Amino acid sequence: MSENPYAVHPNPNAPLTPEQERTWAVGTHVITGAATVLSVGTLGFVAALVVYLMYKDRGPFVRRAAANSMNIQLNGLLWYVGVVIVGVLTLGIGFVLWPVVAVVMVALHVIAAVKNSQGQWYDPPFTIRFVS
Repeated sequence: MSENPYAVHPNPNAPLTPEQERTWAVGTHVITGAATVLSVGTLGFVAALVVYLMYKDRGPFVRRAAANSMNIQLNGLLWYVGVVIVGVLTLGIGFVLWPVVAVVMVALHVIAAVKNSQGQWYDPPFTIRFVS
């Protein structure tokens, strides 16, 4: 009971410093890429969504990185649907593309993390911007 209930606490929604923005921009891609790999592609979107919702109003750089992370995940979902369609139409032969989609998604997250760590704005290629 020694804590002062009237003490001034920092605003949890205060804008981030440029260094913090860069850290979270890299973090969103690393966390999402790791979640994608560790959950076989099922939890990557959740990780990207959590970071986006937590930091979207705290700086434009981290907002863009989190949006790009979600866009990679949403595009990956579309690519997986395409692989399933091709796999069914080719009687299973098309399913060999499944790991290719996973590798492309992880590679896009790694490239984005490196670019963001250098402070560069990066829009991943081969992706439709669903979230901006």
